[in-house]
Amino acid sequence: MLTVRKAQDRGYADHGWLKSYHSFSFADYYDEAHMGWGNLRVINEDRIAPGTGFGKHGHQNMEIVSYVLSGELAHEDSMGNRQTIPPGDVQRMSAGTGVVHSEFNHAQGATTHFLQIWIIPNVTGIAPGYEQKTIPEERKRGALCLVASPDGAHNSVTIHADAALYAGLFNGNERAELALEPNRKGYVHLVRGVLEVNGQRIEAGDAVLLEHEGRVKLSNGTDAEVLVFDLEM
Repeated sequence: MLTVRKAQDRGYADHGWLKSYHSFSFADYYDEAHMGWGNLRVINEDRIAPGTGFGKHGHQNMEIVSYVLSGELAHEDSMGNRQTIPPGDVQRMSAGTGVVHSEFNHAQGATTHFLQIWIIPNVTGIAPGYEQKTIPEERKRGALCLVASPDGAHNSVTIHADAALYAGLFNGNERAELALEPNRKGYVHLVRGVLEVNGQRIEAGDAVLLEHEGRVKLSNGTDAEVLVFDLEM
């Protein structure tokens, strides 16, 4: 089964300094039909205005992945990490028993555009952790590059969850496939551009939800950047 969810059907919040699209129920946006997909709980597409950001706030027992599209995200947390996340980097924060952090856009002339992703962990009560890696563009060009996984394979960040996250860039004749086990779910989120997923044309912000599908096929991209999830049923 394959279901396309259009970008405009997501939840939306405009806080002035923050404009955010919610793929699943989050904060004041509630949709009983979209509480998550498998163990994927949150995809927020956030745009943070220059000189603003999220003040200190806490999380517990969640795997949080940040994927920056443009601008930079300044991260600071109670574990002592102070990092800047540029486009091309993937950040993983395991909240575990509890972590407090902040995220800011310190630039004065550029909006920070990023995806915040929450995945439900398969183990709770662990010590919080942090990891950040640069994923070269050439690894994503015309391919699905593993960027987050349970075992950190292929230089991906390590998440404490039964899930894998891939990123890819597709244009023209570039294409790729990902096999899915029968007892797994797939989720495709198109970050930008145009792309065909199993023959379905989607545009920036659209998603494709896959269940009982044996394969994800990506083709006919136009300046496309995409995230593909392999998830628990």
